[in-house]
Amino acid sequence: MAGGGFVAADGSAHDYGGGVTFPVVVTSLMAASCGLIYGYDTGVTGGVTQMDSFLSKFFPEVQSGRKSARSDPYCKYDNQWLTAFSSSLFIAAALSSLVASRVTRKIGRQAIMLVGGAMFLAGSIVNAAAVNIAMLIIGRMLLGFGLGFTLQAAPVYLSETAPARWRGAFTSAYNTFVVIGILSATITNYITNRIPGWGWRVSLGLAAVPGVIIVLGAFFIPDTPSSLVLRGHPDKARAALQRIRGRHASVDAEFKDIVRAVDEARQNDVGAYRRLFSKEYRHYLVVGLAIPVFYQFTGMIVISVFSPVLFRTVGFTSQKAILGSVINSITNLVATVLSTFIMDRTGRRFLFIVGGIGMMLCEVAISWVMAGHLGKHQGVTMPRSYATGVLVLICMCTFSFGLSWAPLRWVVPSEIYPVEIRSAGQAMSISVALCLAFAELQVFIALLCAMKYGVFLFYAACLLIMTIFMAAFLPETKGVPLEAMQSIWTRHWYWKRFVGDAKHGSQINNLNTN
Repeated sequence: MAGGGFVAADGSAHDYGGGVTFPVVVTSLMAASCGLIYGYDTGVTGGVTQMDSFLSKFFPEVQSGRKSARSDPYCKYDNQWLTAFSSSLFIAAALSSLVASRVTRKIGRQAIMLVGGAMFLAGSIVNAAAVNIAMLIIGRMLLGFGLGFTLQAAPVYLSETAPARWRGAFTSAYNTFVVIGILSATITNYITNRIPGWGWRVSLGLAAVPGVIIVLGAFFIPDTPSSLVLRGHPDKARAALQRIRGRHASVDAEFKDIVRAVDEARQNDVGAYRRLFSKEYRHYLVVGLAIPVFYQFTGMIVISVFSPVLFRTVGFTSQKAILGSVINSITNLVATVLSTFIMDRTGRRFLFIVGGIGMMLCEVAISWVMAGHLGKHQGVTMPRSYATGVLVLICMCTFSFGLSWAPLRWVVPSEIYPVEIRSAGQAMSISVALCLAFAELQVFIALLCAMKYGVFLFYAACLLIMTIFMAAFLPETKGVPLEAMQSIWTRHWYWKRFVGDAKHGSQINNLNTN
């Protein structure tokens, strides 16, 4: 809740005056580094699944079928166990994020990040030592449990500690570390792909590095002021707030608002999930779920995970396919850093719209190129110039994604929920997103085989729908303190009717009680 602003009696939002201090930067960077484990796993998985050393040990039928001259170029990697290796992490993460939402209220966000890092570390060790598919899946699920815990805690931690004026930049730092993790993984794959026999073990085992970083980093950051107050430690909460706002900053007004908000949350402590589905909170639920659902249907999660597989599909060699993923990851990082600097100036809604249009046009173009030149004239690859064109289009699509949906997917859901349903709302958003990611990764290769180039037209149509939704129904949250977030709904052309009805219902309940 330490958002850097408060709500006056007239409903307007004022700035507390807290600025960017060295402690808040260090603390936020430590928390944002949780994104490394998500990014590294996303980047390493697709590269490993097309390595000859990995396929020959666990999926020899895929390797032999891929080399067949009669093989459909769209169906080279259509194997459900191979996709289960990629997707099993996400179903485990979805389940653990729901558990983490309840545990957070007992032990705090800092401890949740510590537990998540430890689980991820254990999973990386099991995967590196795997001797059969069962060990691979068990390791992936341990990684998923760690990911679910850190996903539930880290974005909200950043939102609760950042000054309101720069909350977008601080919260999007999580996505910056996700992209750094992806880039690190693709570079690792590029190097280890040259190691015959056991290069894949190095790629999977090095996931322990971000796990260690999270575990060690969690020991050096305090819990958020809101979490400390919620767990009955007001003195520690005030000290933590003073530390992140600066020794000479006045934190009285902000601390009083945090205590007030937490007291209101305690009065509604039971039934957070039930209230989340009530009419009073319907606007939070719709937007909070729409963003992660739409995010999965941008098509970028499968491009991020399976980009080496896609590049192999259109004709690159293994090494060049991974190099293409490195180039794509660098593009993503550049776009993410740019988004961090402009997000709190342009606003969230504008970037959602611009990014959605850019991705839609690129995916239509990718579909057109693949339709015209992949698998034609009895060939299993496309001409080099067109394959390079696909790489360029994917990088352009990734740039639009990194500028908009990639960081905003974490920023907006972490800031729109009121404190009494924040953990439940964040857990709901994350669990829905991870369940969809599991389903999408599990079926994408089969969809590519069945729909061929049409799969990208499907994603383009989804992007059109979600861009229209964001333009019409997303209120702008730029620069609004967390404590004043309700004001954006009361001014929105559509959602104000639900806020108004909720207030009227509350007044009637109060009269009946009296």
